[in-house]
Amino acid sequence: MAHKDKNPDEPDLSGQEPHSEDGDTASVGGIEDLIAAQDADVETSLTDDDAALLAAAERDLIADMRNDMLRAQAELVNFRTRVERDRVANREAVIAEVLRTLLPAMDDMTRAEAHGDLEGSPLAVVAQKLRAGFEKYGLRLVGVKGELFDPNFHEALVQLPNPDVTVNTIADVIEPGYALGDRLIRAAKVAVHVPEE
Repeated sequence: MAHKDKNPDEPDLSGQEPHSEDGDTASVGGIEDLIAAQDADVETSLTDDDAALLAAAERDLIADMRNDMLRAQAELVNFRTRVERDRVANREAVIAEVLRTLLPAMDDMTRAEAHGDLEGSPLAVVAQKLRAGFEKYGLRLVGVKGELFDPNFHEALVQLPNPDVTVNTIADVIEPGYALGDRLIRAAKVAVHVPEE
């Protein structure tokens, strides 16, 4: 029968006791005693400084892992905050765009109401519902006669010198403006009283 190379990791199933390198028969218990003795030698060979370094390394590793975990947790919280903020901003942008497209219809209703054309007509109810829908989303009117002129919200089409005013004041609203929260949807087109020089 041909000799087969023995894998050192495979258990010996021949029923023979293992041999040590010098040819002596060693028992399994003897090998375990030898390993335990070597471990004991390693532990006793560590100086106090080495043991302190080993303990410090273990503590540093734990601290590093804890810091990595806290950093990952903070990044997740920041990510969630950014996603929520972007979601709200996108929603407001879509609402603003829809309201912007409906403003010409609102202007026509306002003009018709100013001329008395809506009184008693079914369009009066439509205008009321349209305004209620705009208010539901927080749309507010910008530019009222007598208000101080603000170039962030008003567009001056005409400047009228007036000795009675000391600051720029809205004299008349040509086309009302609208804002949704802090977002300007359309600037108000106004005539402005300016102080005389």
